[in-house]
Amino acid sequence: MIKKLFILSLVLLGLSACERPSLDGLLDRWNDHDVAYVHTPDLAIALQEKSVIVMDVREWEEFSISHLPDADWAGYDSFDPDAVLNHFPDRSTPIVVYCSLGIRSEKIGQQLQDLGYTNIQNLYGGIIEWKNQGQEVFSLRAQPTDSVHTYSKYYSHWLTNGIGVYD
Repeated sequence: MIKKLFILSLVLLGLSACERPSLDGLLDRWNDHDVAYVHTPDLAIALQEKSVIVMDVREWEEFSISHLPDADWAGYDSFDPDAVLNHFPDRSTPIVVYCSLGIRSEKIGQQLQDLGYTNIQNLYGGIIEWKNQGQEVFSLRAQPTDSVHTYSKYYSHWLTNGIGVYD
């Protein structure tokens, strides 16, 4: 449903494939910037230090293709705030949310903030930018993979370092 609304909005805005905005432009158009961004190099350090929880808020099909190291799957359409509250009762827990590019993850980040979580960040550019910057992503079998589920053909435009997979 969200994918259809996104494509419809692009048609209504008159954007063609040749007129794709920059990543900054896309995020400015879709995000309210209520959730602070974390950039790939900083998240990579935090993951090495094991000082952050990483939450993949894409759909299961996307997560199963590839995900960040040690990421917990939370889903988007099936996101369950109660499950997060039960699993991470300390609302000061540092949590980074991510999706394909950082749009859906901002929405989930806002929900987490509404629940009282005080240390939420959104991965700038999502898994696509993570992979573009040479970081590893993993399959369900915990094996490194070059495949990245990009959500849609339109989003695959931003993947420059990997194999785009989409429905």
